[in-house]
Amino acid sequence: MKFAYFPGCTMKGTAADYESSLRETLARLDIELEELDDWNCCGASSAHMTDRALDIALSARNLELARKSGHAVVLTPCPACYLRLRHADLELREHPERHGREAHEPRFEIRYLTALLAGDEMIARIRAAVRRPLTGFKVAAYYGCLSQRPPKVTGASRPEHPTDLDRLVEAAGATPVRWSHKTECCGGSLTVARADIVRGLVREIVAAARRGGAEAIVTDCAMCQANLESRQADLARAGEGFATMPVYFATEILAAVLSAEGGARWAKGHLVDARLLGEKLAAAGRGAPAAARAGAAQGEAAGGSAAQGTDPAGASAAAGQPAGREPAERPREVAGS
Repeated sequence: MKFAYFPGCTMKGTAADYESSLRETLARLDIELEELDDWNCCGASSAHMTDRALDIALSARNLELARKSGHAVVLTPCPACYLRLRHADLELREHPERHGREAHEPRFEIRYLTALLAGDEMIARIRAAVRRPLTGFKVAAYYGCLSQRPPKVTGASRPEHPTDLDRLVEAAGATPVRWSHKTECCGGSLTVARADIVRGLVREIVAAARRGGAEAIVTDCAMCQANLESRQADLARAGEGFATMPVYFATEILAAVLSAEGGARWAKGHLVDARLLGEKLAAAGRGAPAAARAGAAQGEAAGGSAAQGTDPAGASAAAGQPAGREPAERPREVAGS
């Protein structure tokens, strides 16, 4: 299974760990990605809020690259990129004359990574490939705004109550909790200009996750993940007894349970203490029958090299830490606003 891949700018910068975990997840599910050659920024925020023509032109160029790739599907993991590509595609279909075209009838589909992974076929693949399920780990699936709204553009069938991330959490063996803020805005667009407002929004989201019984939050939006963790770090430094909650990417959890290496590989990239995933996986390894642990270690040694950058050492898998790495340190501090 092979798809054209539009990563977007964030995956090559502040969300490099997200891309690393998604590439490992997809490799373990036998999915290949062919990155679009010479792709450009989709213009999210900086273009679409200031220049409509530029907004469409930037995404139209990427759509043309997708067409030339010859793939039936172009996949993106970024909800902002997904929204801009879908918006441009819809605009060009409905009003090609506004953009100097006679028609726009592409023969490929724009797919969002989470929606692809949450399909029945992929859920079955994930369940079959899980080596150490996160049994008992209670997680709040957080979607934010961009992957769901507006539904006319995103194609979301249940924009106020989506379930794709919940399905991925369940496939990893964890328990998605019922909670009130799964599609509430985190305030990402205001995080610099009005950090005071955003800290309040983040406090409410984390409090809602705790009320639902969650131990962690899982998302598929790099902006949401960075915003939720950085503003939690602000709140923790301000005192008042605020306790942080780790915010994981869905593919971070999937890569961990599919490789059985533990969750510490990306823990250092978090802005709050994120060692909980590694601890949960280590506990799951200790609780598994000895024969099952041995089988997982043998399978890792045989097939772990299929995912780039993984270490198949069974001993490190059993310990919940990748071989050759030190245990996760406390995360770096972030300058508050």
